[in-house]
Amino acid sequence: MDTNLTRREFLKFLKRLLAVTGLAALTAPIVAYFYPPKLEEEPSEPVYVGKQEEIPLNGSKTVGFGRYPALVVNTPQGFRAYSAVCTHFACLVKWDEERKAFLCPCHDAAFDPVDGHVLHGPTSVPLKSYAVTITNGEIYIGGNQE
Repeated sequence: MDTNLTRREFLKFLKRLLAVTGLAALTAPIVAYFYPPKLEEEPSEPVYVGKQEEIPLNGSKTVGFGRYPALVVNTPQGFRAYSAVCTHFACLVKWDEERKAFLCPCHDAAFDPVDGHVLHGPTSVPLKSYAVTITNGEIYIGGNQE
């Protein structure tokens, strides 16, 4: 049996290999589209926010929290964390340091930073709050912290 590969056989092999590689490169994004990675609605473990000194009094920080972002604000009553999703129309709320409130740009709703209740706007449902834990000066939100 002859084990020498002719030039023609090598080029046929190379052509098939490139065809399979190209097909895989085209197919992979399509498969990824139909089977995206599963994101938890809310993480089961606490999420690291940062160090206490990184968020000044009346300042805030937005962090990834599962599928949607969360807002952490440093109020005179301590650190508070809320979902950044407005309860009216699922727009993302932003912290307004000047007005000291979470504001929704879609319908001008405003939420209180101390307990998340509605200050004004079309919604009557407060922002969802998350537990805040501070360990050695580091802020964590959510998770099973009891």
